[in-house]
Amino acid sequence: MTHRVILSRPDDVDGWRDAARAAALADVAPDALLWAVEGEGDDLFGGTSDPLPAVARPPFVVPKRFLDLAGHVALHRDPERFALLYAMLCRLRDDPAVIDDQADPLRRRLESLAGEVRRDIHKMRAFVRFRELDGAYVAWFEPDHHVVRANAGFFQRRFATMRWSILTPGLSIHWDGETLREGPGAVRADASAGDPVEALWKGYYASIFNPARLKVGTMLKEMPRKYWANMPETALIPRLVAGAQARETRMVERIVPGGNAIKAWEALRDEAAHCTRCGLYRCATQTVFGEGPVDADIMIVGEQPGDQEDLAGKPFVGPAGRMLDRAFEEAGLDRSRAYVTNAVKHFKFEPRGKRRIHSKPNAGEIKACRWWIDQERAIIAPKRIVMLGTTAIHSLMGKALTLSSQRGQALTLPDGTAALATVHPSFLLRMPDRDRAEEEYALFVKDLKAAVV
Repeated sequence: MTHRVILSRPDDVDGWRDAARAAALADVAPDALLWAVEGEGDDLFGGTSDPLPAVARPPFVVPKRFLDLAGHVALHRDPERFALLYAMLCRLRDDPAVIDDQADPLRRRLESLAGEVRRDIHKMRAFVRFRELDGAYVAWFEPDHHVVRANAGFFQRRFATMRWSILTPGLSIHWDGETLREGPGAVRADASAGDPVEALWKGYYASIFNPARLKVGTMLKEMPRKYWANMPETALIPRLVAGAQARETRMVERIVPGGNAIKAWEALRDEAAHCTRCGLYRCATQTVFGEGPVDADIMIVGEQPGDQEDLAGKPFVGPAGRMLDRAFEEAGLDRSRAYVTNAVKHFKFEPRGKRRIHSKPNAGEIKACRWWIDQERAIIAPKRIVMLGTTAIHSLMGKALTLSSQRGQALTLPDGTAALATVHPSFLLRMPDRDRAEEEYALFVKDLKAAVV
């Protein structure tokens, strides 16, 4: 017997979760369940869902990673998304380990859909531009997926004191300073074409346009032309790109290949040497900046420098660094071709007699130092980033997450960069059980092998 489920809207994550849980407990097979959204398609199912059979199975628990994955996949425009998620839920009910199987085709397809949604969420946050209209601020945006409601809270927090509206073809959201409301979709003509503030914005954009960090192909990929009409600064891009490329050509004639990025990196390193963005600089010997080729395909991000790194001024030169070198060699990676750095640039420690004992950075210190990581990434533009431990995950993902929830996944950072998470080598050094440590080391090497670009 086939059952039908009608969801109230295309991003009805909660509705899908409730219906999927009930269907799974009732032992409804994936191919016996039809998913639709009210008002979409030909409305062949009518407006109500079929009643599901009585519960036949005991309650079960699925990994939190799947719930996070489902929260993004459900926002995709793929008409099969709800059915795919339910198929995975049924498999997890009987085999929870499937969530860790990177070779599983269904898991890989869901991860791909989730990655596309995450990138669309990021693009909305990056490319929305408000223009003044009748005393309020209005923005036009065309999302690829159903991300408007998911992003509403972000804009509510960021522009809490403004009256604003974000208009999209399928849905509009409005904030009056106190209440967030939804409205029907709109057309581009409903948004303002421009206002006097744009002249100031264009002037600011032109002043920060940095040819040393410009990668035109990457810029066009991350800022598709469909968004240009909404962003006043993009009117300047052709002229600025032409000028930047001309200056770049002249610079390359005077310096070694890659010199633009090298000069930018050297300037950033010298600036970081005087960093006082948090209080850690007061006790550390020096800033420990990243090192490696500026055109590296892989960036390795650890937690913070240790005692030996603090004295040497270089990352990963102590015991953890030696273990990382060993693991690199076994994984087939050339450390000399990787850019190695830390989420926090100063050594945080507690003095115990003559010794300095490592102390974990807090959220404020991670946030303060994230500015340096972002600048390093802008210059290096790696194809993949390896996050060693939870501090690196916190820094790059923008929030505290457990290693167990991220490890083994094909991750995508908010800006679209591919990433993976694994343990920090110091974790392996601290393990008292050497047999267990060797097992964990083998898993560490396996993770690094997955980073080969």
